[in-house]
Amino acid sequence: MFLKRGYKKVYALKGGYREWARAQFPLDSKTTAKMACIACHTDVTPRIVSDYKLSTMSRNEVDCETCHGDHHRSAADVDKVQPFDPAVCGTCHETNWTQFNAGKHADAWAAMKALPAAHGQTVAMKEGMKGCESCHRLGIKTENEIAALTKEGRLFGLASCNGCHTRHTFSVSEARQPQACRTCHTGSDHPQWEAYAGSKHGVKALLAQSGKLPEATASPTCQTCHMPEGTHEVRTAWGYYGVRLPLPDDKPWAEAQTTILKALGVFAPDGKPTPRYDIFKTLNVARMTDEGWDEARTGMVRTCTECHSTRFSESELAKGDKMIREADLLMAEAIGIVADLYRDNILEKPGKYAYPFPDFLSYNASPKPIEQRLYLMFIDHRTSAIQGGFHFNPKYALWSGWNEMQKDLISIKSMARALRQKR
Repeated sequence: MFLKRGYKKVYALKGGYREWARAQFPLDSKTTAKMACIACHTDVTPRIVSDYKLSTMSRNEVDCETCHGDHHRSAADVDKVQPFDPAVCGTCHETNWTQFNAGKHADAWAAMKALPAAHGQTVAMKEGMKGCESCHRLGIKTENEIAALTKEGRLFGLASCNGCHTRHTFSVSEARQPQACRTCHTGSDHPQWEAYAGSKHGVKALLAQSGKLPEATASPTCQTCHMPEGTHEVRTAWGYYGVRLPLPDDKPWAEAQTTILKALGVFAPDGKPTPRYDIFKTLNVARMTDEGWDEARTGMVRTCTECHSTRFSESELAKGDKMIREADLLMAEAIGIVADLYRDNILEKPGKYAYPFPDFLSYNASPKPIEQRLYLMFIDHRTSAIQGGFHFNPKYALWSGWNEMQKDLISIKSMARALRQKR
């Protein structure tokens, strides 16, 4: 039973929605509270109410107070709404919550806070969560962080689960669609969506979704490969940055990966681990053991064999590894050219850099054109090469990735010559 809009002002004048709800449901305090919330919010935020009515939550006695507390009772005390703690979801969805906490998405907030570049965003980006926070908000926050965000009025982004199960429908069906991943996994530095959507996997999935192919056709979504059997621990062998420890047995590749890890600040220019090494390890930014890497790769092969043979699956993933190797050789050469400019005092170390060496995690703190070109080569073009390689999209592997990296290297060599001649 829901209030008709025509009666709502009358009940408000006679003592408020909770008083009306108590009169209607005197023996059921949960129903009283729920109906009072619905009565008011049908006028104030009607689409929240309509979404909630469509949700499984509303059919399973999960009322508003479960998530928002019972201190907010009128328009005068909105500030008493309980900040949402995603752990509340875990009281019912214990397995999913445990898996989520073990996965990379749970570490997203802490990983962003560790990035030097995140602190350089404009206030507008931070307050509106339209910069890095827009996606990294998925991560778990400490009680103090939740309190601080609440005090600042930044309630959007406190939760984690609703990043995929959008409130207030919290739909499982929505979270199973590839578009649920698109909000974050898109753009020049995260082109997973573009690489996937243009691949044969993505084309088949989107055609099946639109009814052009039978619904039961083999058409892998993001969730098929990265969340097999619905697991919420989302993890890949190479990780976002495409680096790993221990290093590959291939010596030229190992040297290239070492150079990239130096530019990520994981190793100092002398090769010794830095504080970022511990951050990478703690936040699982990269696989730091052979066992961790092998476990993630074996899991992916297992998923691939739902449609392909084991031999084919292992072969194709190995080709993705080769794509990383070739991209890394180009990347390391470019890093070396810029690092030599620091060594020879031709480039001055920016103030935010820990060492006189390129720092990919400082982003816009790199003031010179050659430094910016190097950064774009890494974060945009190397990423495209890797994502295109593993998502089986030649456009991203070749034209947006490998080809752009080659052009970057040519430009960096040219700019380095000009800087040396100018000196």
